Amino acid sequence: MELLRLSAFWCGTIFLSSVVLEEAGASIMKVRRLCKFCDVRATTCAGKGSCKVECEITSICPDKQDVCVSIWRKTDDNVTFDTVCHNPAHKLYGLVLEDYNNSKCEMKERKGMGSQFFICSCSEDECNEHIFFNSYMNSQVVAVILVSLVPLLVMAVVVITSFYCYRVYRQRQASSRRKRGPPLDFSDGRAIMIDDEGSDSSSTHANNLNHNTELLPIELDIQVGKGRFAEVYKAKLKQGSSVSEEQGFETVAIKIFQYEEYASWKNEKEIFSDADLRHDNVLHFLTAEERKVQRQYWLITAYLPKGNLQEYLIHHIISWHDLWMLGGSLARGVAHLHSDHTTCGRYKVPIAHRDIKSSNILVKSDLTCCLCDFGLALRLDNTLSVDELANSGQVGTARYMAPEVLESRINLENIESFKQADVYSMALVLWEMISRCNAIGEVKEYEPPFGNLREHPCVESMKDSVLRDRGRPEIPDRWINHTGIQMVCASIEECWDHDPEARLTAQCVAERFYDMEYLDKLSDRSDSEEKIPEEIFVVDEK
Repeated sequence: MELLRLSAFWCGTIFLSSVVLEEAGASIMKVRRLCKFCDVRATTCAGKGSCKVECEITSICPDKQDVCVSIWRKTDDNVTFDTVCHNPAHKLYGLVLEDYNNSKCEMKERKGMGSQFFICSCSEDECNEHIFFNSYMNSQVVAVILVSLVPLLVMAVVVITSFYCYRVYRQRQASSRRKRGPPLDFSDGRAIMIDDEGSDSSSTHANNLNHNTELLPIELDIQVGKGRFAEVYKAKLKQGSSVSEEQGFETVAIKIFQYEEYASWKNEKEIFSDADLRHDNVLHFLTAEERKVQRQYWLITAYLPKGNLQEYLIHHIISWHDLWMLGGSLARGVAHLHSDHTTCGRYKVPIAHRDIKSSNILVKSDLTCCLCDFGLALRLDNTLSVDELANSGQVGTARYMAPEVLESRINLENIESFKQADVYSMALVLWEMISRCNAIGEVKEYEPPFGNLREHPCVESMKDSVLRDRGRPEIPDRWINHTGIQMVCASIEECWDHDPEARLTAQCVAERFYDMEYLDKLSDRSDSEEKIPEEIFVVDEK
């Protein structure tokens, strides 16, 4: 009996030991993933076929759930790779990782990232070293597709040629009629400018809506804004002369000026009519009309349902990513106005807005800013004399006026002075954005710059605060605990410097926001992972 008990004891001991060893072996074998980890590096990869990332560092991922990620982006001529470890349970750059269970890193393009942007993820060791773009196709497949498209291409050529001949015929026919204008036509895709002051109505525009002297068929909806010179309405634009519902409507915004505000309408129309003004961060202009029956002047633009930035900040608390998007796009829009060349390198006349404020900035659906209200804008043409610049007067909104504008001592000898005043106003708008960003900690109710003053302070009140007291909106210490906010605040302080010559340019601010893109990525990762210490980096010996 004693012998049986002893035998059972040893059998149990051996079984427990084997279980412990098996579990220990499994835990030993559970090794964290190895990934290429070089953050942002310049690359010669053209974004086609397959590439090998220029990263010599192999890292042990800090989290057992981490997968390997490679990001390829192109902004202008700057092409970079970003190789990291990342937990797919958390977003990266605001994106959810897809297909991370793959053994290969196959690139997928993501839109709306401010640049050409491809990302891939995979779950094997160092699988983010070799990446594959799926933009190229098998040559045989391409040949089959081309053969299939040939009939459609031939048909398209025939249709376009016929349409062109018809257009030429109608234009020649119209030119023979001296007193009759051609019928309303929405098909011309060219940008045409017409201002016929001798007719019952006139239309000036920079796109394909209307190139005749007939008024567009528009149905006003609701009022969405009101300023010093005009009221803004949401409206429906019908693409044709028939009133049939089958024609459909396009939603637009109508800015209506009364006859007494002709000068403001004319100035804004002329600014908008410059084709070089077109930019992602400038309100898209459609056409301008004189409505003589109603004794009104109209500007017709794109309609943005999110409204102006001030209203958006009143009703929304924004994240650091939102701030980065809004602030960077605002700086890019102002930089475009101030620039003396287009993105294509063609010369353009710089423009000073002269009334930059949060209520004159619209918010697009992708949370980027869009400049509007050019009633006080000034074309900084080199041919303008000092007297002509002096006649432009002290304009703008007192709360947002730069010190030299409040004092009526702007340097008329240098057109850069008008840009420097815009930059001061832009700094106040950036301050408004930060005040409603949750990255600063506790967020208070929206308050405009110099909120201690009354709702619409006069120029004299602003002189006391800005000139006499050298006051600026407060930047509390707690704001600069966030690295990105600290960098934006540093730019703001340089932009609202009392000395106009010491202020940054809008282009410099835009470039600083671009350089903060890496901080935006870190903000997404900060709650879930830390950067791996250099001591555990393993150099790839392949």
